[in-house]
Amino acid sequence: MSSETQNTNIQYKSNIMPLEETLEIMKKKRSFTIGLPCEKHKYETRISLTPLAVKNLVDAGHTVIVETNAGAYTNFTDMDYSEAGAQIASSKEAAFEAEVLLKINTPTVSEYNLLAERQIIFSMLDLTRVSREYIHVLAKKKISAISYELIKCKENYYPVNRAMDEISGSSSILIASEYLSNVHNGKGVLLGGVTGITPTEIIIIGAGTIAEFAARTALGLGASVKVFDLSAHKLRQLQNNVGQRLFTSILHPKVLKNTLRTADVVIGALEFDGNSPRFIVSEDIVKSMKRNSVIIDLAISQGGCFETSHVTNFHEPTFVKHGVIHYCIPNVPARVARTATIALSDIIGTVVYNLGEAGSLNQFLREDFGIRKGVYTYHGILTNDFIGSELSLPSPHIDLLLPHM
Repeated sequence: MSSETQNTNIQYKSNIMPLEETLEIMKKKRSFTIGLPCEKHKYETRISLTPLAVKNLVDAGHTVIVETNAGAYTNFTDMDYSEAGAQIASSKEAAFEAEVLLKINTPTVSEYNLLAERQIIFSMLDLTRVSREYIHVLAKKKISAISYELIKCKENYYPVNRAMDEISGSSSILIASEYLSNVHNGKGVLLGGVTGITPTEIIIIGAGTIAEFAARTALGLGASVKVFDLSAHKLRQLQNNVGQRLFTSILHPKVLKNTLRTADVVIGALEFDGNSPRFIVSEDIVKSMKRNSVIIDLAISQGGCFETSHVTNFHEPTFVKHGVIHYCIPNVPARVARTATIALSDIIGTVVYNLGEAGSLNQFLREDFGIRKGVYTYHGILTNDFIGSELSLPSPHIDLLLPHM
């Protein structure tokens, strides 16, 4: 039997099932209207779905409404989305009326009145900046809200966080290269190694995903890399993942201080928890660093690794303090909006498709533990312990609210 015939038979067999089972699956599926509005945040360039992901959802029976120019920064045009089957809306209201709203940032205060009753919202969520007013709006309108960052996959990690961290890690080395050059009034140094010249010295504080991809990129360019972390296990894991020997050390203050004196670039990528110190690098240590060396604080959204750090933006990305260039932008993946959008869309497009296959949010949450982890309000009821603690609000576990768990 030829391979072509075998493939045909396999396809034929996979379509055979009892009529009762077929009817059950048909009843289970449901079509949703999905809204993709423009982002209000001045420095946000990403969008949640690519045209290809939109086409997959439209082919599955869903209606996708895209606000005009929503994909402008990613170089996805209205025509791209229209050809994928989306409806292009000239007003923000049309996208916000959808049953499922896909955003990058949580809705702004000016957008609260646009939110629909019993809507499902997917978005990024900065847990440290959630307001009582926002939670009150979600409660009043009985909205179910799901955080991209808190969604967990079956392999027991956070896929959106990992994807954005990979981009941040690789981007940090390219950013460092820019600010070491004369173009940005840097030292005039080529990042990496050239025959006969001492390689650039890069220090990475942290040994998570960001650090791994920063180290990979730096080593690929020929730089000298040293990694510090509070956890020996994370350092060992990073060493194994990178696949080659590099300097690693537990965060001893004296060792770190001596190392930073000769560093050309220092990247702050420590994953903070409740037991971590407020700052890893004090202002006194920054003062001891070489003139026109570069600090890239990728932990700035959590307060930062450096005492001298404060949040910057794409309009004014850097500042100089004690002769050291500081780059402290919290949303580095937005620098490469198209790459970040594709990475995000690969994850979120599948999540929304599976929501349609489940037929309802309740059924979807019952079937998928990882999605339940991402829910922070369920039909308006706050279910996230951290937010509840921060805002002094009750936050029952979602498993207590779902029917027939």
